[in-house]
Amino acid sequence: MNFKLKTLARTGVCIGLLSMSLGAFALGGASGPKLKYPVDGKLGSVVLNPYKIAPLTAVILNGGYQVSNVTVTIVPKEGGREISYPVSDTECRTHGGIPVFGLYPDYRNTVKVSYTRTANGKSETVKDEEYKIRTAPAFIAMAGYSSEVTPFPKADIKKMDKAFEDRLYLLNNMLPAPANSSQAVWNNPTGGVLEWTFPPQNAIYDTKGDLRWYMEPSSIYDPADLNKAGIMMGFRQTKDGAFIWGYGQHYVKYDLMGREIFNRKLPGRYADHSHTTKEMPNGNILLRVAAADYVFPDGKKHVRTVRDVVIEVDPNGRVVDEWRFFDILDPNRATVLRVLDQGAVCLNIDPEHAGETMSEKELKAQDANEHFGDIVGTGPGRNWLHINSVDYDPTDDSIIISSRHQSAIVKVGRDHKVKWILGAPAGWTGELADKVLKPVKKDGTPVKTTKRRSLDDQFDWTWTQHTAFRIPSKSDERFVTITVFDNGDGRGMEQPALPTQKYSRAVVYRIDQKTGTVEQLWDYGKDRGFEWFSPVTSLTEYQADKDSIFVYSATAGSTYNLKKGGYDGQPNPWLNEFKWGAKEPSVEIQFRDSEGYQAMPVDLKKAFNQP
Repeated sequence: MNFKLKTLARTGVCIGLLSMSLGAFALGGASGPKLKYPVDGKLGSVVLNPYKIAPLTAVILNGGYQVSNVTVTIVPKEGGREISYPVSDTECRTHGGIPVFGLYPDYRNTVKVSYTRTANGKSETVKDEEYKIRTAPAFIAMAGYSSEVTPFPKADIKKMDKAFEDRLYLLNNMLPAPANSSQAVWNNPTGGVLEWTFPPQNAIYDTKGDLRWYMEPSSIYDPADLNKAGIMMGFRQTKDGAFIWGYGQHYVKYDLMGREIFNRKLPGRYADHSHTTKEMPNGNILLRVAAADYVFPDGKKHVRTVRDVVIEVDPNGRVVDEWRFFDILDPNRATVLRVLDQGAVCLNIDPEHAGETMSEKELKAQDANEHFGDIVGTGPGRNWLHINSVDYDPTDDSIIISSRHQSAIVKVGRDHKVKWILGAPAGWTGELADKVLKPVKKDGTPVKTTKRRSLDDQFDWTWTQHTAFRIPSKSDERFVTITVFDNGDGRGMEQPALPTQKYSRAVVYRIDQKTGTVEQLWDYGKDRGFEWFSPVTSLTEYQADKDSIFVYSATAGSTYNLKKGGYDGQPNPWLNEFKWGAKEPSVEIQFRDSEGYQAMPVDLKKAFNQP
């Protein structure tokens, strides 16, 4: 045998040995019909993080088969919580295989799938086929500040009723703004909240406290890009199981796998989305935005407004209606603005101004100096209203908003006229004063109040509150039952002698729209005192699947330093869930070292079992 023949023979042996050792990889030619990737089971290969923003998701490709009757189970690690969910044929077709959600980070996950595969007229049913999926450690970019403790908060499970053990909770939190953000402001016209940007910290935890999903947003978010910056807020799971939210100049919709359904720039008349979104029964979406160009009565001065406009957009992105609240309410009502703690306004928690309030002289000076932007003040172009939630009442085609800086919940009709106001009467004038609801007890007798505070322990208004959500199953054309998170700053329209005397509440009210009265049905938090107090953000919302009240006290848990007059360290938010009417929670989790915004349960059946 000559040299060439010997060489070819040896090469053939080596190739044969290599083929035997890598047989699972099914190597083929560059454009040949064979797969070049490992296949663990009877389907195709595994694609981890298929849409680039959800690293703890994967798709088991269908391998050319029609896949149906699918169930996915993520086997828990020792002491962990199992995740199991059915997958509709529609979802399998959409993702090109079986969508896998809820993998542990930095772990060799065991995933069991049951399914029927069909090809060439033949079907086979497979039960509990195992796939091993290795994930990387969880990672999101941080600012690099010494105050940052962890990229993801640690969950400390204090209490977990068995009835809630199957819960998955989405945290919509945020990280400190890095040095390459907040470097620009709107200039033509001036005002707005462009500089208000914190990176997202969006994650889903199970009831053992383990991280089971998170967003790695770098492909859609850039704090140094004006068009891709902004705080991701207003997460709401829609009826098709996907999530809508907004950030900066965009509103978006993605499913839990990270698949983009749409990512749209706000219509040109508007700017600065934050805080809230709401899907309506007809598929339209309510967005809290601001006017990109507001002209003053003199016709000469133009500004961008701040958190005082709601728009309704249809599925094609057309604006079918708008509520311009500087035309609906009184933008010069300063009754609440004068008592706000300037150390905690919105997300601007500034210890140097803790306990300070604004005087009438300071408010008037803003007009003299034409000072506009994301600042507390009266009139368009300043943060006079601060809408932080919007909900929809289908019984009379109205919206319900929560206004932090008026300490008021307001219902407004399609005609843009106010139907009622839930808040302390002080400062409301003219027709608006007639719309203020009168508090009553359970037996219908009036609650004793002044214009600024309640004199009865059975009732209190909300103060600088967040979220006002109607409970559909407990409301009708006459009665509206709503949940509210009462943050509690400026309670009674004053600041307490000591900051540590502040407290927050989760509250349920029932409004009788016929008589113009309001009854407080339930509240929680006053007895928890300062440890549960959230100066800003947070959420209270009814959950129909368990007839429960979900609460996230999102900026609580910091230690207040009386000597320096401010908070030490990051907040440690509290997550609670209550059976309807219960005085104590069935669930209590504290998340360590995180700036919280909102949280909510996630419905996997809705997400993966759409017909």
